Amino acid sequence: MPKRRRGSRSARSRIAPLPARHRRFEDLVDEALAGIPMPFAAALDEVAIVIEDEPTAEQLGNDVESGETLYGIYEGVPRTEWGADWVSMPNRITLFRLPLEADFADPDDLADEVWLTVVHELAHHLGIDDERLHELGVD
Repeated sequence: MPKRRRGSRSARSRIAPLPARHRRFEDLVDEALAGIPMPFAAALDEVAIVIEDEPTAEQLGNDVESGETLYGIYEGVPRTEWGADWVSMPNRITLFRLPLEADFADPDDLADEVWLTVVHELAHHLGIDDERLHELGVD
């Protein structure tokens, strides 16, 4: 059966454009990713970068106290724990737009925190824990 295009060729797209605020946040994430040096930047090929408005209750889990939130989270298997006989699981870094924007109203501060959050979560993918990140000043 031949494939046919659905809908009118002259109809406007049903996908609503992102608000300028969302585009700006995506630009900050793109800038942060572009600023990661090699060889660490190569590890970005192994993770999906996702932007969500807020963390889910499951993502908050039991580690986040009441009144606190997350700016980002790494979900997956760190490189240091990969095994040759393991089935690869999708690795993902999720950045949470609303908490970041709420806590960092200044555009420069927001850009800095987005970069720091990306680096922090990528470090988890590389097997670096919070204690070591604190020692390195990336917290």
